[in-house]
Amino acid sequence: MATQPTLAADLTARQVTEELYKASEDAPLDFSKRDLAGLDLAGLQFKKARLSEANLFGADLSGADLTEVDLSGAMLDRVVAIGARFDRAKLAGASLLRPTTTSSFETIRGEAPSFTGADLTRARLFGVFSGGSFAGARMAGATLAPHNDTGFIEMLWRSRLDSADMSAADLSGANLTHVSLRFANLKGTNLKGAVLKNADLSHADLTGADLTGADLSHADLDSARLSGVKGLDSATGIATVRNRDKAIN
Repeated sequence: MATQPTLAADLTARQVTEELYKASEDAPLDFSKRDLAGLDLAGLQFKKARLSEANLFGADLSGADLTEVDLSGAMLDRVVAIGARFDRAKLAGASLLRPTTTSSFETIRGEAPSFTGADLTRARLFGVFSGGSFAGARMAGATLAPHNDTGFIEMLWRSRLDSADMSAADLSGANLTHVSLRFANLKGTNLKGAVLKNADLSHADLTGADLTGADLSHADLDSARLSGVKGLDSATGIATVRNRDKAIN
């Protein structure tokens, strides 16, 4: 369970920077359960540090390298994650709600954070991750759905992963209600039992994906590539799918 944000960080940004500078990947630092909320940690190399259940609410992680860092159960809501790398990081049970992932209202190539091969099992994400990489990520039981039934929250009403690379990711049992996956790469993605209610899969490439037992109620498959898709006959909500006749089989 992710920790809740508190009023003051345990350490200063300078202290964290100095400790990381002296650390090595062979002897990673342990910041588990520490309060690092709101700190400017931009551009830092975290050298496989342990940050499980740490509070990073509102921290600036832009350009930071968190490759293989343990962030399981961590609070990452409202972080600035422009250009951050979470490749192969442990984010099981972490909370990553409404992060800043771009410097403008438009998707800019290279600014989206990367989660290639990360463990996001049962993690909770909500925000704009368009153009990012989740290739090979483990996201079983994760939720990217809105917080309420309608999906309307402030200016952002659904998670956006347009043109994201989700290839070979494990999204089995994930809640992708309302998520926009336009032009996303979902080749070979495990979507068994995933909830894709009202998801926008238009132009997405689902070649070889597994949709066994998935809920596609009111999903949009306009121009989606469905070649070699497994389990489509067992998916629920097929009768309500929009633009099914425009999908590319």
